[in-house]
Amino acid sequence: MSIELSYHKIAQVINRRTRFSYPRLMGKNSRLPEHGYGGEINLVELVTDQGATGWALGHCDERQKENLIGKKVSDLFDPSVGVISHVAFCADLALHDLAGKILGVPVKKMISESALAEVDCYDGAIYMNDISPDGYPGGIERIIEDCRYDYYELGFRKFKIKVGRGGKWMECEEGLKRDIEVVRAIHKEFPDVPLLVDANDMFTVDTAIRFMDAVADCGIYWIEEPFPESIEGFTVLREFLSKKSPTTLIADGEAAVCLPLLIALAERGLIDVFLMDTEGYGFTNWRVMMKNVAALGIKASPHNWGCKLKTLYSSHLAAAFSEIPTIEGVPDITEGIDFGDYRMTNGMMTVPDKPGFGMEIFWTRRS
Repeated sequence: MSIELSYHKIAQVINRRTRFSYPRLMGKNSRLPEHGYGGEINLVELVTDQGATGWALGHCDERQKENLIGKKVSDLFDPSVGVISHVAFCADLALHDLAGKILGVPVKKMISESALAEVDCYDGAIYMNDISPDGYPGGIERIIEDCRYDYYELGFRKFKIKVGRGGKWMECEEGLKRDIEVVRAIHKEFPDVPLLVDANDMFTVDTAIRFMDAVADCGIYWIEEPFPESIEGFTVLREFLSKKSPTTLIADGEAAVCLPLLIALAERGLIDVFLMDTEGYGFTNWRVMMKNVAALGIKASPHNWGCKLKTLYSSHLAAAFSEIPTIEGVPDITEGIDFGDYRMTNGMMTVPDKPGFGMEIFWTRRS
C-alpha cells in the first residue's frame, strides 16, 4: 500500500478553524467550572500534488508546514504503523485520513482487515448540572433530564457521571452525599443502564471507597480517575472492589499521564482500562500502545471529551482493536463538517466504510 502513497507529495498544509455546539450547558466537573455550550477547534488540511486531500483535528505552525511540504506521503506515513517521521506528528490524524483516501480504505481497515462495523459508545456528557450554572443550579432533576435526552434523543445506553463534588465545590461530606444521591437517582430512573463514574482525581482513597460502598448495587461499570495514581492507594481500592463490587473496572490515564506508573499499576492488576486522549496522546501512539494493552491483558478507551470528532476518530480504533470495549461519546453539532454515515443507535456507533475517516469539510474558515 505504501507504493501508492509514494506517488503523492504534500503540496499544501492549510490550517482551518470552526465552531461546535453542545445540545445544552455542560456544567462543572470536580476540578473545572462550567464547560459551556461549545467552542472552537483547529483543523489541518493536507493537499497533495495529485489533488488528494485529507483533514482532521490539528494545527501546524509555519516551521512544521515547511517540514511537510514537498515530502512524499510514504516518507511520512506507513499504513501498518501510522506516522513514521517526527516532523509529521502535528498532522497525525490528518495523515491517517489522507492515506485512507489515497488508498480507498477506511482507517479502521487500514489497521485491521477484520474491523467491526459498529462499536459500543457511552455518554460522556453527564456533568454536574445539579450545581451549574452558578446562581441557577438545576438540582438532581436537571441531571435526570439530561440523561433522558441523551437516552431517548441521542441513543446512548451507558452514562458516565461526574462525581467528586466535595473536592472543590461543596463541603466534603455534603459533596459525597450528593454524589451518591445523583448516582442512585440515575440508577432508579434507568435501572438497566450501566453507569460509569468519573471523579477527575478529586476523591481521596477514603471517600472513593465510601462512595463505591454506597453505590455498589447500582451497576457501576467503571470508576475513572478516583484519586491521584499511586500503587498504595490503588491497592486499597482494588482490595475493596474485589469484595464489594468485583465487576467494576478501574480506569485511569487521562490527566497528567505518567506511562511508567500506569504500566506498573497495570502489571500489578490495579488498573483495568487506559484512558489517554485520542488527540493529545496521539492516534499513532495509540496504535502502538494497543500492543502493550494486549500484552498486559487490560483494556483501553481513548479519552474524547471536547468535541464529537474525537469520538468518531476513536471509533476506528475500537473497531480495529477488541481490547477497546467502549468509547466516550461527545454530542455536538460542528459547523462546516459533513459527518457522513456515522450513526448512534441503541448505544452502538456505526463506523462507516468510506475511505479515511469518512467525513468531509464543506466550509470552514482559514486560520
